[in-house]
Amino acid sequence: MPQLNPAPWFIILIFAWVVFLVMMPPKVLAHKSSNNPELPITSSSKTEFWAWPWQ
Repeated sequence: MPQLNPAPWFIILIFAWVVFLVMMPPKVLAHKSSNNPELPITSSSKTEFWAWPWQ
């Protein structure tokens, strides 16, 4: 039964981790988000009370 021989599967496991840890992060971090959040305006605005017509 070949699945009991760990030699080829260990190399595949190591190669997969190398791909995920070395090659993928720069590719993922290179993408720019098109919806960059901006800092909110900190100026205070004067709030006015609503003039309800039925009061």
